[in-house]
Amino acid sequence: MSTAPDTAPTFRSLGLAEPLLEALTAVGYETPTPIQARTIPPLLAGRDLLGQAQTGTGKTAAFALPLLSRLQPGLRQPQVLVLTPTRELGIQVAEAFQRYGAQLPGLHVLPIYGGQDYGVQLKALARGAQVVVGTPGRIMDHLRRGTLVLGALQALVLDEADEMLRMGFIDDVEWILGHTPPTRQLALFSATLPGPVRQIAARHLREPEEVRLESRSAAAASVRQRVWIVSGTHKLDALTRILEVEDFDAMIVFVRTRHATTDLAERLSARGFDAAAIHGDVPQRQRERLIADLKQGKLDILVATDVAARGLDVERVSHVVNFDIPYDAEAYVHRIGRTGRAGRSGEAILFAAPRERHMLRTIERATGRPIEIMELPSHEAVSDVRVRRFFESLNQTLADVDLEAQVTLLTRYQHEHAVDPLTLAAAVAHLGGVGLPQRRSKAPARKPAADTPTTGDRPEPPPQRPRADRPQRAERPQRPERPARADRPARPDRDGPPPEGLERFRLEVGREHGAEPRHIVGAIANEAGMDAQHIGRVVLFDDHSTVELPAGMPVEIFRHLKRVWVAGQQLQISRLDGPPEARGKRPPARKPAGGKAPGKKPSGGKPAARKPKPPKPR
Repeated sequence: MSTAPDTAPTFRSLGLAEPLLEALTAVGYETPTPIQARTIPPLLAGRDLLGQAQTGTGKTAAFALPLLSRLQPGLRQPQVLVLTPTRELGIQVAEAFQRYGAQLPGLHVLPIYGGQDYGVQLKALARGAQVVVGTPGRIMDHLRRGTLVLGALQALVLDEADEMLRMGFIDDVEWILGHTPPTRQLALFSATLPGPVRQIAARHLREPEEVRLESRSAAAASVRQRVWIVSGTHKLDALTRILEVEDFDAMIVFVRTRHATTDLAERLSARGFDAAAIHGDVPQRQRERLIADLKQGKLDILVATDVAARGLDVERVSHVVNFDIPYDAEAYVHRIGRTGRAGRSGEAILFAAPRERHMLRTIERATGRPIEIMELPSHEAVSDVRVRRFFESLNQTLADVDLEAQVTLLTRYQHEHAVDPLTLAAAVAHLGGVGLPQRRSKAPARKPAADTPTTGDRPEPPPQRPRADRPQRAERPQRPERPARADRPARPDRDGPPPEGLERFRLEVGREHGAEPRHIVGAIANEAGMDAQHIGRVVLFDDHSTVELPAGMPVEIFRHLKRVWVAGQQLQISRLDGPPEARGKRPPARKPAGGKAPGKKPSGGKPAARKPKPPKPR
């Protein structure tokens, strides 16, 4: 295992090629980070490497720089292949390779991931690329098609191997490793080293150099950490109360998925807050504009994913809210590091459900500090804050504004209508919005989602009959048993109504095609940009399967998933419930045993619907 060098090295002393040194100077890199100083020399020497390092330590440059130094730009074939668990990370790694290799003549870097049109990738592969960065599923597709040829491959990097294990890609990684030249160099990076990742390292790494960096175990000492244990109150309502009571300058709210960023930002905007979404698919120009707006005070709240917030440093950010608890402690440390920077104080608030207490304890162990339990602000407290802010606004207005014209107008109204002065002042205060959130948008509110309430109150539930009028559970009539559908087996008990917030979909791939649940979960997670944790139960049948996915799937993702391949079959996803136009085409029904057509009644042999009688002759 390598050890830290005695003297601080420079990029030049590490032996990097001159064009790379010029690119590093252009981007402002001065000295290598610890992981770069310890990783670049063995990779430059062609050795295999096992690196244990967290996100944010500079590990992308640690493997990109030495592999670019050994590249042959004149050879228009894949020489470096990098596997990443998500398309967001793949795009980020590809951009890093392009940035570091900006001075290498003829360098082509190609990101390959699900969700992008095959035609674009096929044309780019035909033109030739020396560096290919991709997700396992799409890389496998191109290898099977023969459109990605790895005969000239010099090096393969497995980035965030433990994340690939968690998302169900570890077998795909093994398959890809089996289709690479045995002479290729292999570098494996992982934040943790669970058993399956260690097994891959043992099978495929040859006398590797081992580099391990200690985890960033402590959160910033200047950040106050609090947790609200989710109970009773809806999370959005809880966040709204916190936003009204907390004295914040700017805030980042972290959620797990790209869809959730847009949804939550729209709902906050509908409630009167200056909020916008930022995620991995936001174009770079728009991302730069959002960050500039946050810095300049034109925007108060960014709703972000972990990938989108990497490298985000805005001095105004006083609060970080973990609306969704992260999947690992290191991600939590990275999130709250967006505030309390450069000696400034910061606030971090975490939402944790009772079932997530285990992760909460893991976070506390990783940070070395207990997290303070937070009581949700009461409605009375919210009202008190609104009144206090109103009084402060009155004081400021009386001190700074010439009110002569308004005094004249209200005096005239009072004389003409004989209204009590206090009553008139109350009416003016009502028109001014006392009782509403004081952080109103400076621009027109973004259009909320179709099902988004436009006020802070949730819709009233439908009225219920008095308990005495309701039939007891035992007296309720039983729903008649439906016969099993002819075109698929009856749903087993485990495949009953999906949990709240999920919909059930049918996929045209099943056991007879060789599919397994992990194949389906991995493909959907990768192609739809969805975290595997949000995918519900997968039930396999002989010729098809069902899967539970979050409700409200965007149309473009639904259409894309129809064309995704698993086990040699296109998914052809269709909804099992909902309006007919949303279900998609279904295969024709098969005849059940006995040869009866599916349109027949279960007994009696008569057609379910009468044929129209021929018209009578005139």
